[in-house]
Amino acid sequence: MKLVILDGYASNPGDLSWDAFRQFGELTVYDRTKPEEAIERIADAQIVLLNKTQLGAQVFEACRNLKLVSVLATGYNIVDIQAARAHGVTVCNVPGYSTGAVAQMTFALLLEITQQVGLHSKAVFDGAWQRNPDFCFWNKPLSELQGKTMGLIGYGAIGQAVGNIALAFGMKLLVTARHEKTVPEGAEFVDTDTLLRNADVVSLHCPQTAENLHMMGAQSLAKMKDGAILINTARGGLLDEQAVADALKSGKLGAFGADVVSKEPISADNPLLTAPNCFLTPHIAWAPRETRLRLHRISVENIRAFLAGTPQNTVN
Repeated sequence: MKLVILDGYASNPGDLSWDAFRQFGELTVYDRTKPEEAIERIADAQIVLLNKTQLGAQVFEACRNLKLVSVLATGYNIVDIQAARAHGVTVCNVPGYSTGAVAQMTFALLLEITQQVGLHSKAVFDGAWQRNPDFCFWNKPLSELQGKTMGLIGYGAIGQAVGNIALAFGMKLLVTARHEKTVPEGAEFVDTDTLLRNADVVSLHCPQTAENLHMMGAQSLAKMKDGAILINTARGGLLDEQAVADALKSGKLGAFGADVVSKEPISADNPLLTAPNCFLTPHIAWAPRETRLRLHRISVENIRAFLAGTPQNTVN
């Protein structure tokens, strides 16, 4: 049995071990793979693991030994699922491994926006506190979350985890999703327009589909409260980045925090890079060591289940 990992560096830059995968056969690990290199590298492999490397129809046509594609992530749009099915290749993913970490990042962004920790820490180390005539100072307005209203667009596992944290902060909670769901005490299920009109913070937690591409565009942003905060730890394509940048420049949006953008790595001409009150991190919500260990552990179990004839977490 031959296993190939096409882009292992993302989930394991050197602080984890691949040994658990070697129990299944001969393992080859590549840090990164260009699209044109994929066929050559997996030509005789039965199992392929990947995170962001694209596997199109031509790969499945050329690599006839391939039996399992195990995606080292939850999203699997990088794989041509129809082509995999047509060639009898099972595709599985790892759902739910990063729920806690993404919820944590959502509030890390929100707390940075409301408390400006980085800004004030830098000011202290630059000597501003030493020079200050008073016992305290703040260079930007600070904001308390208690009593504010958080609106969640999407209420799967991550949305629910974020909602629980919001309630613990004493926030009111509005929720919208494709299908109405039961919400805890202190929360209310509403339509999207009601959520946008009433939320002080809007946080995106839905999958990106053809239907909701750029759902947060100029029209949606116009419905939000003046000075509201927008957070995106889901997918970059859920919003029109130029419209968000314009809303930040006009003051319609008070701040925007995101761990994802439409094109990653971010392009130098992305309008968010020059927008005020914009806080960006490089798609690291999923990256705590504990989270990546869980990702690998579930991936090992995906392979074990497939080889036992009882595949799990399949998407095709």
